[in-house]
Amino acid sequence: MKIDKNVENDGVIFMSIKGEDKGDGGALAKEPAGGSDCSGSEGDVTILAIESSCDETAAAVVRNGREVLSNIISSQIALHTVYGGVVPEIASRKHVEKINGCIRAALSEAGVTLEDIDVVAVTYGPGLVGALLVGVSAAKAISFAQNKPLIGVHHIEGHISANFIENKDLEPPFVCLVVSGGHSHLVVVKDYGEYEIIGQTRDDAAGEAFDKVARAIGLGYPGGPKIDAAAKEGNPDAFTFPQAKISDAEYDFSFSGLKSAVLNIINQAKMQGEELDQADVAASFQKAVVEVLVGHAIKACKEYGYDKLAIAGGVASNTALRTLMEKECAANGIKFFRPSPVLCTDNAAMIGAAAYYEYKKGVRFDLDMNAVPNLPLGDRERRFHAGKA
Repeated sequence: MKIDKNVENDGVIFMSIKGEDKGDGGALAKEPAGGSDCSGSEGDVTILAIESSCDETAAAVVRNGREVLSNIISSQIALHTVYGGVVPEIASRKHVEKINGCIRAALSEAGVTLEDIDVVAVTYGPGLVGALLVGVSAAKAISFAQNKPLIGVHHIEGHISANFIENKDLEPPFVCLVVSGGHSHLVVVKDYGEYEIIGQTRDDAAGEAFDKVARAIGLGYPGGPKIDAAAKEGNPDAFTFPQAKISDAEYDFSFSGLKSAVLNIINQAKMQGEELDQADVAASFQKAVVEVLVGHAIKACKEYGYDKLAIAGGVASNTALRTLMEKECAANGIKFFRPSPVLCTDNAAMIGAAAYYEYKKGVRFDLDMNAVPNLPLGDRERRFHAGKA
């Protein structure tokens, strides 16, 4: 992946993500795997996709679900670092300022106009309601003005679908571990757009735990990349932190106890006047999280009888997670799929990938579509805004 970055005057990072071979986001195949099995109209489907669920304003042009013509991300991370986390009001205001520019850049880089677009897709949940509304409003306006079909996409379904962009041979069914700042899910992807959640967090999501622990040991925000970097310099066996097991739901996760254990170690050291090695704490904490995530995912594949395992979400870019997952998959005869790190974070290409399969199934959304900040994953009845074409 090639990433062109430009830091704008307000501190926002404007990025264009391209494939190194052809400058098309890394997706070179013209015909998506499984495309012949999908119902719907013949010919190419070009989708303008929009994502604004948190603090990235993103737009992309995606053809046939797996060919990325452009992928633009405007990241606000520098603005929120000062506050130690995302401030919803600031995020929403920046989305308003940046979204038109992102859409124009995506269309320009793809070499298309709005008239060339077949479908408009947008994340409509879950996420920060104010942030979501900006993207939803823009997508609805374009859909109405251009008389193009509108499709709302579940944010987590988008993350899962990021695996289709670079892995042309990946088709359902498979198991996917989704790990991000707000979500920790173990999902069976039964078909395109059809999911069964077999495990989820009982408290803190993995990414949330990374952020909180990073703040506690003085690394700051964003926690995931900072702990990943610090852990490379530390001893993962310096501390033995708990790895929670839930007796009545073996695939569920719990990271609040682990977070509390880290805080206890820090407080104890302060009371005794001792100085902790920041890297050792980071490495030991990361090891505890990663071993639980990998262990649950491998066990699920074996017990449910799947030989394909994918990872998705922001935490899926963690190097320790990717390394251990690759090792364990190889040892257990499981094919391992993962997006490039930049496609693990929030982006619009993944939304376009997910929307393609919804479109081929005949899913259409009306213009009364609204943002749904707590939108659940896996329940087909959640599509209460959607109608059939």
